[in-house]
Amino acid sequence: MSDRAPQPVERRLPTEESRQLVALVRDIVSKEIAPRASEEEEAGRFPRELFTLLSEAGLLALPYDSAFGGGDQPYEVYLQVLEELAAARLTVGLGVSVHSLACHALAGFGTEEQRLAHLPAMLSGGLLGAYCLSEPASGSDAASLRTRAVKDGDDWVLTGTKAWITHGGVADFYTVLARSGGEGPRGISAFLVPGDATGLSAALPEKKMGMKGSPTAQLHFDGVRVRGDRLLGAEGQGFAIALSALDSGRLGIAACAVGVAQAALDQAVGYAAERRQFGRPVADFQGLRFMLADMATQVEAGRALYLEAARLRDAGLPFSRQAAMAKLFCTDAAMRVTTDAVQVLGGYGFTLDFPVERLMREAKVLQIVEGTNQIQRMVIARHLAGPETR
Repeated sequence: MSDRAPQPVERRLPTEESRQLVALVRDIVSKEIAPRASEEEEAGRFPRELFTLLSEAGLLALPYDSAFGGGDQPYEVYLQVLEELAAARLTVGLGVSVHSLACHALAGFGTEEQRLAHLPAMLSGGLLGAYCLSEPASGSDAASLRTRAVKDGDDWVLTGTKAWITHGGVADFYTVLARSGGEGPRGISAFLVPGDATGLSAALPEKKMGMKGSPTAQLHFDGVRVRGDRLLGAEGQGFAIALSALDSGRLGIAACAVGVAQAALDQAVGYAAERRQFGRPVADFQGLRFMLADMATQVEAGRALYLEAARLRDAGLPFSRQAAMAKLFCTDAAMRVTTDAVQVLGGYGFTLDFPVERLMREAKVLQIVEGTNQIQRMVIARHLAGPETR
């Protein structure tokens, strides 16, 4: 069976421009993304041409300043676009979120000269980015990263290995966090590294249970030379830059999770209305109706949570706690909703004929990336009760 198109979600958008933007996204989704999503995911095909199309439509640049090629859209709007894309194919929605994350350091901490030199191509020039923080031995404990950046004249030389890199090996640029000084978070700096830099290579992509169309790979830096003007922010500021980016990135993951959950809910509702048992649609049975009601409530609650956090961000107010809450709740909800959708479809939900099994497999990774949900609980608790005593 082909993918069922996501049901339109009623959205409260602030301007006519943003309403037209979402209409454009839905048109691209219905024509270019949804019809082949399951087939291409099963084949493990990376849809680079879709990212080129999205770049040409301005959808890789939405939350950034138009002076540098951005779309001048508030995060509230950008996240709803991510939700639409992820509902059709998580490889695309999450890919846009990762690209935006990769642009964050330059846009937020680069000099005017750096932004003018690089951002227009990164935002609307057909390029695709990746974000390099995790390493084989430092995931949640990101401050313990070992990749080194050593000053050599006006340049920096990077040596080490990054792990779990979305778009690893296919990206045109990488925002890389590396140790330029002593131990701990204050010894970390951020660099903008070209994808074709000499000494930079990618391992074979990981074999994953979901998101098979999105390459995730280790990156090896074997004496990669980076010009001094590609240091982002001040030397030693990299960890603070990374945390700032992750606050925004977690909202992207939350929006993608709601998109996946919405797609699973749409499939479950459609199937329940069509499938007949004992002479009537299974949607007539109270046990299943209550399950659908609970699923819909979790989707709506997750959407409200990520949008409220986005509005805080757009207003220039602190939003780190709300971003962690949104990432935690939305991704846990996506796991529950997709699992319940498989149950609603019964045996058919366990087959490749319907996309709910793919959605369930994809939902799992959202509880892990950009800070596991255990880490999100730690972040929230620190906001409530202060740092842990030792």
